Amino acid sequence: MTASNHAHELLNTAIAAADATGGADLVALDVSGPLPLTDVFLLVTGRSERNVIAIADEVENALIASGSKPLRREGRQEGRWALLDFGDLIVHVFHEEERMYYGLERLWKDCPAIPIGALTGQSTDV
Repeated sequence: MTASNHAHELLNTAIAAADATGGADLVALDVSGPLPLTDVFLLVTGRSERNVIAIADEVENALIASGSKPLRREGRQEGRWALLDFGDLIVHVFHEEERMYYGLERLWKDCPAIPIGALTGQSTDV
């Protein structure tokens, strides 16, 4: 199974918003195979607590403006980690230390990465 077109549309919106607010190390994973409830994880690093909150706010606002409705939000107040659940897309915004600690890339290493470099100017090597 592969991620839906809707998930890719949400992902493009979230990537643009995260990139515009200084999000770093963006990684998109197609988790549609092992997870029946979502298609894509977007992992983003913020360089400070304030940056994590700003990225999460901007991503959420951009997805809402595009007509999507958030199903769940968690962890944003402390500025160390935020989860935004938009159904087909789940966005994880981490402070650098939390991203290393939780290591979602390692946990989901069997899931294919979705190239995002063209949207952010990052290298497409994953």
